[in-house]
Amino acid sequence: MCGCGNKGHTCECQGPRMERFIQPCMLLLLHEKPAHGYELMERLKEFGFEDGADPGLVYRNLRKMEESGWIESEWETEGAGPAKRLYKITAEGIDLLHDWSLHIERGIERLRNFQERYRQSFGKDN
Repeated sequence: MCGCGNKGHTCECQGPRMERFIQPCMLLLLHEKPAHGYELMERLKEFGFEDGADPGLVYRNLRKMEESGWIESEWETEGAGPAKRLYKITAEGIDLLHDWSLHIERGIERLRNFQERYRQSFGKDN
């Protein structure tokens, strides 16, 4: 099965590419408030990442985003337990988040157009 959500058949569509969607989701979450990697994994469920996101995927993207200057981190050493990195969005990350939002909005319009034409073509109401 492809991951498109249709459990009634096996299809050949590419389905959603959630790996590509993780960066804007994490940027938005970090804009809402700074967070640790583990907290981001849990909060990504809100965006459809089932059971949270894969830790490797999250930390690879955090490293990439930090290297690109979209986020920054600092070690938090206060409190019990080991030190943890606290991630924060940067001004450059906020600019990128705005760009992602425009890109997503355009994608939604393309998908609506596709769905409308699909329904017209097959005489489907939904």
